[in-house]
Amino acid sequence: MIRILLLALVLALASCASVPESPSVPSALTLAEAEMGFAKSMADRDFEAFGSFIDEHAVFINGGKPLRGKQAILDHWQAFFAEAQAPFDWKPVIVEVSAANGLGYTEGPVLLANGSVIATFYSTWQLKSDGTWKVVFDNGYDTCKCRDTQ
Repeated sequence: MIRILLLALVLALASCASVPESPSVPSALTLAEAEMGFAKSMADRDFEAFGSFIDEHAVFINGGKPLRGKQAILDHWQAFFAEAQAPFDWKPVIVEVSAANGLGYTEGPVLLANGSVIATFYSTWQLKSDGTWKVVFDNGYDTCKCRDTQ
């Protein structure tokens, strides 16, 4: 009986030693870092860095007038980099990752310099083979200016 237990223990330890390391699983932390880097590129007025976060085939919904492909997106967004000060900022408050398919989702407020929330962004990201996250879909909606119902 003791021999069987020892054999089972040896086999269990041997099988643990031969298990390959699992591949790196995309995390919400790395996606949050990508989103914050994307926003920082706007704050830093670094248009080249901004473009580095956008997938070649991305679609930015753009108020129902989609911008299709990285070049169309960059052509449109160039105007937001014209001034010395960024016209707005954003930050993720919801970050989710699907490890099964390498997709991620970020959502959060778009803010003016005074802290006023003017919109909410919704972005879908894809984890690339080089380990970087790229925006594949982006959408934003103006914040509701609802009347006071009192």
